Amino acid sequence: MFDVLIIGAGVSGVSCALVLGSAKNKPFASDKKIGIIAHQKASSLQNAIFNNAYGISAGKLGSELLDESLEHLSKSYPHVLQIEDEKVLSIAGEAGDFMVTTNKSNYQAKIIVIAVGAGNPFTIEGMESFVIPHQKIAPEKNRIQLKNNDHLVAEGIYVAGVLAGHRSQLSIAAGSGAAVATDILSLWNNGNHTMVHDAIGK
Repeated sequence: MFDVLIIGAGVSGVSCALVLGSAKNKPFASDKKIGIIAHQKASSLQNAIFNNAYGISAGKLGSELLDESLEHLSKSYPHVLQIEDEKVLSIAGEAGDFMVTTNKSNYQAKIIVIAVGAGNPFTIEGMESFVIPHQKIAPEKNRIQLKNNDHLVAEGIYVAGVLAGHRSQLSIAAGSGAAVATDILSLWNNGNHTMVHDAIGK
């Protein structure tokens, strides 16, 4: 049983995993089991090059960033389990007891973060009732989002990145994933607003 399972390892998914992973020394997060289904084949970053993203050197290829981000996650927070080469087919259940079915296995999770792309059609069964046209991308692009209130789709289900209704800028997607992570950390911390910062000398 995962305490949180992130679906998708693009910008928002890995950003969420990094922030959650960084809280491992906090009493409220030390025993939490965190996983990420690291499917990246459909990521829009595969063909991207970045010149305007804060903190990323100009000319960085999206394909390089995808690999480097998972390596960063693995080296810095190895307790975050990376599930590779699997694609999510369906989500069933309710908060505290979700069943995520992939093309290879089944996983139980208390909380789910959906951080896949906004392509149409949306292929994860069980979420159809939340799918709407994307509100911040031109209609002719035929993109979708999941209905949500500040990233919360339904109890125990969060959405991050472009699928949450954000514009497709790397910095926005990364911030969205981090925002979801801090909401989950706050939930684990008895509702106390929680962020994780590192500082030199600490």
